[in-house]
This record gives sequence, C-alpha cells and structure tokens, in this order.
Amino acid sequence: MRLGEGDATMRRWAAVLLACALAGSAACRTASVPGRTVPALAPVSSPASGPEVDAGSMDRKLLFGYQGWFGCPEDGSALGRWEHWFRRDLPAAPDTVRVDMWPDVSELDPDERCATPFTLPDGSPAYLYSAYNAKTVDRHFGWMKEHGLAGVFVQRFTVRLEQPEMQDFRDRVLQNAAAGALRHGRVFALMYDISGHPHDGLVERVEADWRRLVDGLRLTEHPRYLHHRGLPVLSIWGFGFRDRNVTPDQAARLIDFFTNNPDPRYRVTLVGGVPSRWRTLGRDSLDDPRWAAVYRSFDVLSPWTVGRFRDAKSADDFYRTVVAPDVTETRRLGIDYLPVIFPGFSWHNLKGTPLLNQIPRRSGRFYWRQVQNAVRLGSTMLYGAMLDEVDEGTAMFKLTETARAAPVEARFLTLDADGEAVPKDWYLRLAGEAQRVLDGAPLARQDLPLPLPQLRRTP
Repeated sequence: MRLGEGDATMRRWAAVLLACALAGSAACRTASVPGRTVPALAPVSSPASGPEVDAGSMDRKLLFGYQGWFGCPEDGSALGRWEHWFRRDLPAAPDTVRVDMWPDVSELDPDERCATPFTLPDGSPAYLYSAYNAKTVDRHFGWMKEHGLAGVFVQRFTVRLEQPEMQDFRDRVLQNAAAGALRHGRVFALMYDISGHPHDGLVERVEADWRRLVDGLRLTEHPRYLHHRGLPVLSIWGFGFRDRNVTPDQAARLIDFFTNNPDPRYRVTLVGGVPSRWRTLGRDSLDDPRWAAVYRSFDVLSPWTVGRFRDAKSADDFYRTVVAPDVTETRRLGIDYLPVIFPGFSWHNLKGTPLLNQIPRRSGRFYWRQVQNAVRLGSTMLYGAMLDEVDEGTAMFKLTETARAAPVEARFLTLDADGEAVPKDWYLRLAGEAQRVLDGAPLARQDLPLPLPQLRRTP
C-alpha cells in the first residue's frame, strides 16, 4: 500500500505496537491497525523455554548482523514494492534481481511466502519472504536458538530514514526482532549503518532517531536488549571508509553524543564498525589524521574484514600482519575488539559482475579458518557477517542447497558450489560450533569442526 489518507493514524498505531513489543507488554498480545491484522507478540509473562542468553555482556558471544531489509509488494508495509530482492521500483525479473543466494523457504508457511515470477527446475513457483512479517523474523530467531546462537545487531540504515514509509518498515523489523528475541531467549542490539547517507543532516538524523527509540519506544528497557560494560550496546557502522560521506568532526560529534551525553538515558557502550586499516589509516580508511582519534574513541572496535582476504593463506597472513597488531593496540587502549568473520562472498547479481562465487566458502573451511585465527589471538567475542545477507553472498541462515532447488531464470550461488553437498543449515551448525568455542569448548584444529554430512561431488 502507498501512503495516503489515514496514514497518520496508521503510523500512530505502528508506534504503539512497536512500543508494546519493545516493552514486552502482555496487553500487546494481539492488536489491530485499521485495515490490517497485526501478528501476536510474545509477552514477558510467557518466557522463553530453555536457557536464555545473558543480555548483560557481549563477552563470549557470536553476534550476527541482521539486515532485515527484505520486503515484498504484498507484505502489508507502506513501501508496497520489492525491497532489496530486486532493484527498487522495477518489476521482478532476471535482469533486476540483486541477490546471489536464494533463501531456503521450505519451512515457511503460506502466509510467509512472497510469490515471484521465477520458477524452480521442476516448474513449481519460487518464493521469497519479507522481514516485515513478524512470523518469519520469529522463525529466524528460532533457528538461532536451535543452534545455540546468541543474537543479532539489527541493522538500521540512516539513508531515507526520514521517509515515513521507510521508518515504518524499519521500525517494524526492529519490533519483529524484539519480539523474536523475547520469545526465544536471544539478545539484540541496534546498529546504525550510514552507508549512502548524504553529508548533510546525518548527525541530527541519528540523534533524533535515537531519542525517539529511547524515549518513545523504550528500546533499551527491553529485557532482551544487549548491554555491555553496564550500558546498552549500540553500533555505528561506516565511519572513516573511503566511500562514506562523513567527516571526522561529524563522527566525533555523534560519538560524543552517545558516550558523554549529559542525559544518562542516551549513553551507550558504542561499537564502531570501522575500516580494516583503522590503525594505520591505509587502504580502505581515509587518511586524514583526525580519524585516528575518532577510531580510538569507541568502546568496542569491529574492523570490517569482508573481502580483505579470500583463502586460508591470505586469511592467515591478514590475521598475522593486521589483526594481531590491532589486538595489541586495543588492549593497550582498553578497547574491546570484535573481529568480523564471514563465510564467503559473491555479488554477481548485485553488481553485474561476470564472476559468481568470488570468495568461495569451501564448504565452511574458509569460515572456520577465521574462527581459528581469531580465537588463537585471544578473541572472546565475534561478529558474524551476516545472518541474512544474500545480496553479497555472506548469509549464514538456511539457504538453497543445490541448483535443482534454485530458480532457473538467473544465476544463483548454491551451497554445493564448491563441489560438496551440505545441508541447508550447515552454516548455522558451524556458527554453533564457534559459539561453543567461545563458551569454553576446545578449538577444533582440523579444517572443519564437524564431519561433512555428505562427501559426494555434485554432477
């Protein structure tokens, strides 16, 4: 649906529902917005079964990034279009698809599936999902619980956040994550991603949004909202990268707002998603010397390493020459260090490149090598890029296993791309093993911590 008459009422209802979800109120078990039915939300009085993840510390946790930016024309949101699956404002078609991996939707109920014009090899329709659907996001949190995973950073992109329909979508995804974390005993925190935001207005936009989330929606009071060092956790991703439109002064102002605010309600433990060469101001980092002070003013540093190496040897070299000195420097400064680990990389459809599977996963061996390197350097927390990022082929949730289960109209990267068949939840299993190591289990020295369920070559 598009914005029109009655939209102010709709937005007020959305705000009420989000506040209820974030507060965990039993009164929000069911509610309705004029013209639509809102899925039931889990109240505090119905706690998650089984052990809950400790929400008081980032330590001993593998935390995923959760993009949550996928939408469908009929998902009930005000956007009324395909969001991120296909290029914006264009019809779904082979030449407009922008994801390299197709999610496994076999467990989704009919009311979670978005019909596409694509078909599977057997002639059946190919479906997608929307993160606007609370039921699907709840399912993703259920998968995390099933595999012993801690939780996520919910991405909140600052670009176009001033648009009411976009704010409604991103608020609803946050609402869904809050409810899923509550129901399944996981944790969540917010991550502002400044990618694509124009130079002007960034500081004011983020500050105003955070005040609204804290004051109006009581985000940081949610029982499953992650804390660290005694404060709510918040991350900002994108300062200092060569292709981001932010100055050192703007970054310093925002960091000061979050870490030294005279009003304690807005203070956080601030995580910085920064360039991999933050320490030397080289390569992917802007070289203005003022960035050195900006980087060192975060409470937790998480250098972005996706695409910085592509195989076991280059990963080993990177950890030895870049990460090890990073760890030494952050320890000297008293800053926590949150390494980024990723399973592989591919953006053939997103960027129109001829190559698919640019950084092969090698059935999880590439991922596990990073876990080994990080843990051996003393890392006690990890950032997993990403739970649901099928755009760039870093997704870790359940994925299409073989070409026989992927749409035929375009090229997609499936889990058997490197010649070995693995199950759809293989990377959730590997992540679960990484979490076990953070919890104190011995680090597997072999190239995989689990035996491959099958060792056959695909035809």
